[in-house]
Amino acid sequence: MKLIVGLGNPGKEYVHTRHNVGFEVLDLLSESLSAPFKLDKAFKGFIATTTVGLEKVILLKPTTFMNLSGESVIAVSQFYKVPLEDILVIYDDIALDVARLRLRETGSAGGHNGVKSLIAHLGTQAFKRIRVGISGTDKSLHSHVLGKFTKDEMPLMQISYRHAADAAKDFIQGAKFVDIMTKYNTPGVS
Repeated sequence: MKLIVGLGNPGKEYVHTRHNVGFEVLDLLSESLSAPFKLDKAFKGFIATTTVGLEKVILLKPTTFMNLSGESVIAVSQFYKVPLEDILVIYDDIALDVARLRLRETGSAGGHNGVKSLIAHLGTQAFKRIRVGISGTDKSLHSHVLGKFTKDEMPLMQISYRHAADAAKDFIQGAKFVDIMTKYNTPGVS
């Protein structure tokens, strides 16, 4: 069983913002797997389930808002008894250039409050992740991450979302994560 989590904030005002790249990737993944999302209040998130080959797959978009994402992830992972090594989290990263992907098997929160919540609830920072670059700024961090991408950035982000969704599909299909990292860690978008 695989659990793929996309971090973001629920609500129309957050659609297509920099902080919601995890939701964007999961929407693409949901569409390509023909697995529509349904709100599940017990799990505090939108859930989609499907089977790929013999692998049961759960897609999760927490509705707890970013800073409490761990509440939803721990509820789903415990209920379905998903081993830690079968969890993949996709989220934004201001330390990476726009549209750059960085895959890791472990790591700190790096100042990301959603990841801090995951680490606190899972009790470890050793979970697989796909970080999607949204670039930093000299402006207010809050307004930057809750802002939208520029007209020039959007085509790059669309490519990045597809690559991140493809990396998640490789993970679902059982590819070794080190091989997925080699394939998708990017110096830029091509």
